[in-house]
Amino acid sequence: MSRDSAPSSSSSPADAFTAPQRPLESDHAALEGQPHRNGRSHPPSPQPIPPTPAVTSTSSANTPDAITNLPAGTHSLSPTSTGTSRPPGTILLLVALGLMGLGFLSNLYWLGLISSLVALLLSARIFWTSIAPLVAELITPAQVTLTLSILGGLTALVGFFQLTGINRRIGEWLTVESWDGVGAIGDLVGAVGQILIAILAVYIAWRQYVISKDLTIQQNLITQQQTIDSYFQGISDLVLDAEGLLEDWPQERAIAEGRTSAILGSVDPTGKAKIVRFLSRSRLLTPLKRDRHLGRAMLDGMGGYQEDRDFGIRVIDLGVMLAATNLAHTDLRWAELSDTNLVRSNLQGCDLVKANLARAILYEASLRGTDLMGIRLFYGTVETATPRTRTDVPNFQTGACTGAVVENADFTGAQRLSEQQRQYICSWGGEKTRSTVPGGCGNIPNRLGR
Repeated sequence: MSRDSAPSSSSSPADAFTAPQRPLESDHAALEGQPHRNGRSHPPSPQPIPPTPAVTSTSSANTPDAITNLPAGTHSLSPTSTGTSRPPGTILLLVALGLMGLGFLSNLYWLGLISSLVALLLSARIFWTSIAPLVAELITPAQVTLTLSILGGLTALVGFFQLTGINRRIGEWLTVESWDGVGAIGDLVGAVGQILIAILAVYIAWRQYVISKDLTIQQNLITQQQTIDSYFQGISDLVLDAEGLLEDWPQERAIAEGRTSAILGSVDPTGKAKIVRFLSRSRLLTPLKRDRHLGRAMLDGMGGYQEDRDFGIRVIDLGVMLAATNLAHTDLRWAELSDTNLVRSNLQGCDLVKANLARAILYEASLRGTDLMGIRLFYGTVETATPRTRTDVPNFQTGACTGAVVENADFTGAQRLSEQQRQYICSWGGEKTRSTVPGGCGNIPNRLGR
């Protein structure tokens, strides 16, 4: 490109906003009159739309020449187009104070009065704007509502007395009657005040008791959680070796069962459920296959330990630790409760989804409103499964002697009970249990016989 064709760097900013020149009318007429090569005339050429001018810089856009040379239809911004800014309240306050002083000096009563009123209103507005956040932080909306209601009630009471003439009658009575009656009324008011003070003291003492009780409960919950965490850490250190493998010698298993029995007797139902879930998910309640030499658990080749329902040994055997225990409204999902004695236990409202209750003793247990979706009550099929006995060996292939003892258990309102579970409960629950099964037992025979 030659120097002559290059744009000059010294051109004025107004050149950037110069509207493009339109073709002459004669040229348009000539173009419209020329026929096309195929004999047809050209259509009328559209008028070129002027491109939007690009602003080269902020300084050039603000120059007077650039503003005057803007294309048609482009509105320029003027200082007055954004609206006039209002003076702050302090300036108005100073002006009002100055006018008030001028009115005092010139003995203009009306000017001083109006200026003082305006200054008072402006001062009150500025003061309230400054302290409004502090007032909103210190006083709640409920307290404001209560205060306004009390003031409104007192004002309404005074107005009611004034309009009905009660205050006038009281004044006449005080002027006629002797002061002995006034003294008696004062004594009565004093006695009522003392009674109200006593009631207030009792209420304050009761509130202090409630607050102290809540704090004690919170502290007990914190202490219990710390105890449970210490138990988790202690059991992990007891049954795991330095490499993280399971190493549970007979004495270690006995100590683990003793610690578990002790802590289950000292925590609330929620704490018991946490301990059971921890032991279940860590497979310490699952019967594991042993090597028959040193009694160590055998790995299954997939990162876990082999399960052996026939001859396996559990790290911790719950046994009768949960018998007659309150576990109502707790989370026992995926809990390993097989072979556990749950006689007369309160499992009302529990979440037992996917829990294993095979060979568990649920005699006279309460399962009202319990979620029983996917629980295991037996192995094998419902036709061949039978409840456990004290002497017979269980057969986990056919299901004989692998079922839970559900005699006299209460299943009222049990949720998501499958058909196989319902058939097993109706078959081996007895008459008392059959009457509580949701949906009834229908033609399912009572195989228990009592």
